[in-house]
Amino acid sequence: MRTSVLLFLGVASLFAQQGKMDSRLAPLEFLVGEWVGEGGGGPGQGDGGFSFLPDQDGRILIRKNYANYPATRDKPAYSHTDLTVVYPEPGETRLRAIYFDNEGHTIHYTVEPPANGNSARFVSDVSTSQPRYRLTYLKTGNDQLAIRFEIAPPGKEFSTYIEAKAHRIRR
Repeated sequence: MRTSVLLFLGVASLFAQQGKMDSRLAPLEFLVGEWVGEGGGGPGQGDGGFSFLPDQDGRILIRKNYANYPATRDKPAYSHTDLTVVYPEPGETRLRAIYFDNEGHTIHYTVEPPANGNSARFVSDVSTSQPRYRLTYLKTGNDQLAIRFEIAPPGKEFSTYIEAKAHRIRR
């Protein structure tokens, strides 16, 4: 009985910790949970999903993403995974993020959450020698998102690389 009570209290404490978040992360609360991509399955299209979960006592958000792409005439099947840590810049109200993937990319982002809490834009730092990236999440309904990933070569405008939809399967 004693072990059961301790286990229950430990699990309850874990859920309580996951519920609290730094107030500076509040505009991103609409992203918290586990998400699955919609569509895909055709030639060259993949399937995937991601999660945004509070970590470190709610001081940061961790995004883990995966995408699986089937083989095509030109490429073998492959998988892409990445990890993004979103954090408040110390001493400031702005949010930053750092991204790592299994292809060796590291991207530093400024996170631009608008006041309405229904969208968020991750914009990479300016570089004269590297492409820039912009990742936008737009809440389109309860537990639904539209996602756009854009790339801009140095000195050029952004163009859409990927557009996708996702739905939340767990909060």
